[in-house]
Amino acid sequence: MLPTGVKDNQLRESNSQKVHPQPMEENQNPEAVESLVSKIFTNVSSLKSAYIQLQSAHTPYDPDKIQAADRLVISELKNLSELKHFYRENNPKPVCASPQDSRLAAEIQEQQSLLKTYEVMVKKFQSEIHNKDSEIGQLQQQIEEANQKRVKLEKNIKLRGLSTKESEGSGDENGFFPVDLTPDLFTAAVESASKAIHDFSKPLINMMKAAGWDLDAAADSIEPDVVYAKRAHKKYAFESHICQKMFSGFQQESFSINSDNLIINKESFFHQFLALREMDPLDMLGQNPDSNFGKFCRSKYLVVVHPKMEASFFGNLDQRNYVMGGGHPRTPFYQAFLKLAKSIWLLHRLAFSFDPIVKVFQVQSGSEFSEVYMESVVKNLIMDENDQKPKVGLMVLPGFWIGGSVIQSRVYLSGMKVAE
Repeated sequence: MLPTGVKDNQLRESNSQKVHPQPMEENQNPEAVESLVSKIFTNVSSLKSAYIQLQSAHTPYDPDKIQAADRLVISELKNLSELKHFYRENNPKPVCASPQDSRLAAEIQEQQSLLKTYEVMVKKFQSEIHNKDSEIGQLQQQIEEANQKRVKLEKNIKLRGLSTKESEGSGDENGFFPVDLTPDLFTAAVESASKAIHDFSKPLINMMKAAGWDLDAAADSIEPDVVYAKRAHKKYAFESHICQKMFSGFQQESFSINSDNLIINKESFFHQFLALREMDPLDMLGQNPDSNFGKFCRSKYLVVVHPKMEASFFGNLDQRNYVMGGGHPRTPFYQAFLKLAKSIWLLHRLAFSFDPIVKVFQVQSGSEFSEVYMESVVKNLIMDENDQKPKVGLMVLPGFWIGGSVIQSRVYLSGMKVAE
């Protein structure tokens, strides 16, 4: 045994010695660890950038940008998770880490805590996005319902000739639609009437072809002495027939309608124009089939469409009998006619709204062509100075005097040549 003093000295020397940790394993590459740490920092920086984008997408609120930023955040989180797993698989925990490894572990722990915070915030933003989408859906449904109600109210207002001022706080001082009664308004109505005649003649001619009609003979029966430059120009004969029938009685305030409740004054004519202008004619007739406009439609249909013509189109006169009985059928052919009738009716209402009233004038077949009062419907005519003045073959649309101005009649000139 050692003396007691010797034992104490050995213990003191032993306690004064430092215990060093085991060195790092040789298979750990410092460069690989440094590269991994660099990737982690880069990934965290990208994650911060994605999070900033996610915040920016909320002001102003943009669902598409929010979804894109959300996908970017999730992608960066997955990358960071993959780096973590890679580090754990390739760098098992040493028995005793160096101070440098301890600092790295602490930084990783800090970043993991930060990621958890980001995950919580991302879920919060996703919840807010879902709530905003629900609110947007509800608002869109409310807007759609409000628009449907507005359309119904506008139809009722126009049908009664009421003003938007009474219902929405707008309009002129008389309580009617803010439309100025000007020559330009009448000129636009003339253009609409001309287009309506042309548009209705198309299905009429097509149905005549389908029914086996001789279109040449039909055109000659309307005006036999017209010399057409082209066979296709015979369509103007049918437009002329429609025009003559539709404008018959135009110069009369009543438009040849017998009615006990016919109000004749300029204000009433303009109010009627405004009330019907934006309405579907069939909708108006459905609510009031026996109105003055309804009587006008029935009477004009019966003179424009001949019974023999209708029988050849449909094989019977059921539609004609229905109209004669006071009805307005919802057939495509009758609805096409109603568009024509509406345009002529509106033109008449507008003509008698002016002071003095707009006067209509017609051009007879055989009249000499006048560039002041007439306009040729065919533009590429060849004029020879040595020839006699052109003669009118057909009047396709009448002319009008409005104040001191003239709206030219539209005519087809007979015996003219057309430039190819």
